[in-house]
Amino acid sequence: MPDQSPPSPTPELFSWEFAANPYPAYAWLREHAPVHRTKLPSGVDAWLVTRYADARRTLADNRLSKNPAHHDEGAHAKGRTGIPGERQADLMTHLLNIDPPDHTRLRRLVSKAFTPRRVAEFAPRVQELTDDLIDRFTANGSGTADLIHDFAFPLPIHAICDLLGVPREDQDDFRDWAGMMIRHGGGPRGGVARSVKKMRGYLAELIHRKREALSAEPAPGEDLISGLIRASDHGEHLTENEAAAMAFILLFAGFETTVNLIGNGTYALLTHPGERERLQRALAAGDRGLLETGVEELLRYDGPVELATWRFATEPVVIGGQRVETGDPVLVVLAAADRDPERFDGPDTLDLARRDNQHLGYGHGIHYCLGASLARLEGQTALATLLTRLPDLKLAADPDDLRWRGGLIMRGLRTLPVEFSPPPTGQG
Repeated sequence: MPDQSPPSPTPELFSWEFAANPYPAYAWLREHAPVHRTKLPSGVDAWLVTRYADARRTLADNRLSKNPAHHDEGAHAKGRTGIPGERQADLMTHLLNIDPPDHTRLRRLVSKAFTPRRVAEFAPRVQELTDDLIDRFTANGSGTADLIHDFAFPLPIHAICDLLGVPREDQDDFRDWAGMMIRHGGGPRGGVARSVKKMRGYLAELIHRKREALSAEPAPGEDLISGLIRASDHGEHLTENEAAAMAFILLFAGFETTVNLIGNGTYALLTHPGERERLQRALAAGDRGLLETGVEELLRYDGPVELATWRFATEPVVIGGQRVETGDPVLVVLAAADRDPERFDGPDTLDLARRDNQHLGYGHGIHYCLGASLARLEGQTALATLLTRLPDLKLAADPDDLRWRGGLIMRGLRTLPVEFSPPPTGQG
């Protein structure tokens, strides 16, 4: 006789245990409730989309707006979606909060200042930052480090600050504000909002100074904020508010995602020694092909962005057979979609050589991540350099003892303690 037992109860979502390993719960949702309405920790009710095919369609559906004005709840609740403090700091006009035609105009303007060529020219600086950070945490001779605090966090914050044109003497302030955002990402929103307000004030002043000093023609390697100010399309320039919002979101989205890519990626390699040794052999042979496919696989397997950012239905929409009403918030669960067995063979297996890997880690459609090429560069540089310079790197904690941050959108470790043989004196 067929099994008549009812399905197991809906797993608890957003607990600390769930944060440590959400994938069994997502597998349950994909099978039993692929488009699932739930109450988020903030108190907002939202739909979670967990199957790959539904997720990909949803990400590209223009009936789902990025503008929080379409949220059906009262104004008091709208502050519970998006980045804490961005509304009060007048930072709402960035690419994650707007729709065409404004989105089309702003993305076109920003893209002119954020080209793959600019990122490629930035590669030597990323390598320099990577080597400098490894030099610092290996210099004390202890053979131990916290790879989040000592490496994965400072690398992207200094890289994005350099790319934006934040002076070196001000970057420690940005590191403090960014640290506040990460530490409070899953808890009280006030700490994040205060950091956002400080960052907004600084960016307004910096943009004003750069606008005043802007030369008639761009200099080679001009920083991104100057490029944003200069960018124009049919004579139309970014306003200072738009430039500040764009600089803010590039910083906000560009550092925490990369912190988690490096942290989650290193953790995955350290807990899959066969795949890690396979990559080390390829790097030693001068073959970077496995590094390139490997970073894409790490993005799919345990990526830095667990849920895509907020969308709001502008009319009734049917997703995966489920009717979503006008004004309902919709969150696409990238972490669930990227382990969908209907799309990926052996989705719970880490395979650095995986070829058929159209993961959704950078999104899909018109909101595809603008900084994907920079994230790839930083992830590849960080992992290759770590594995090459510290070949016996190993985890210095029981995986069950590691804590994951409890934020809604991002997925990342709080700490990643490691051990390694200190390099000989004079070699970093």
